[in-house]
Amino acid sequence: MGDYHYVYKDVEGASTQWDDIQRKLGNLPEKPPVFKPPAFAPAPDEASIPKDKSWIDRKTEDELEDLDDDRDLDDDRFLEDYRKKRLAQLREAAKVAKFGSIIPISGSDFVREVSQAPSDVWVVVILYKEGIPECGVLMQCLEELATKYPATKFCKIISTDCIPNYPDMNLPTLLVYNNSAVKANYVGLQRFGRRCTPEGVALVLCQSDPVLNDGQSGSDQSREAVLDEVRQRFIEKVVTQHEEDDDGSSSD
Repeated sequence: MGDYHYVYKDVEGASTQWDDIQRKLGNLPEKPPVFKPPAFAPAPDEASIPKDKSWIDRKTEDELEDLDDDRDLDDDRFLEDYRKKRLAQLREAAKVAKFGSIIPISGSDFVREVSQAPSDVWVVVILYKEGIPECGVLMQCLEELATKYPATKFCKIISTDCIPNYPDMNLPTLLVYNNSAVKANYVGLQRFGRRCTPEGVALVLCQSDPVLNDGQSGSDQSREAVLDEVRQRFIEKVVTQHEEDDDGSSSD
């Protein structure tokens, strides 16, 4: 007959009396804990989630429209009214122009993209040329502002594509348009202070008009409201820079 060998294993976590004695003497390591599978938790049922304001706020526009036939909401006048209010808010927000970056344009695009922009949209245009350091500095500031204020339209165009023979000594030049008219123009970096920063540029742009719009505050956002926001960001940035400078000095 063949020589068969069997290996018997105890239940996981079990040990013999001899093993227990050896562990007490320190000759064996402690027993590993017995494996216990995690407790079973059923997946949350959509129908069991409480229907309240926070539940409605998590819904998209399409999902809110689908809730039009929800009988539970029909029975709760407050939730149904809040659903309609929330849906109106989402639709209104979708109407606001969202740009969020600097749009490159050519001379043939200027009238369509700038002069013919909707009357409720402010347009900021930078005339620039590659290789001019001052243009790069102002461009970086505008890129940050374009992200912060996506309802304001930012465009960039090579100076001579916009105005033939435009002198490089005037670059960068910033033009501000609204309702087909030039509202302001800034030649060079002098108007933006010794250190050209996004906050400094924002303060200059909003001195006379609410040029910057984040798209969240409504189309009637006042110039003072924009300036207050920009000033607050400016102060916070200065404080942060001073704290970083102090930390750097103390570490030397």
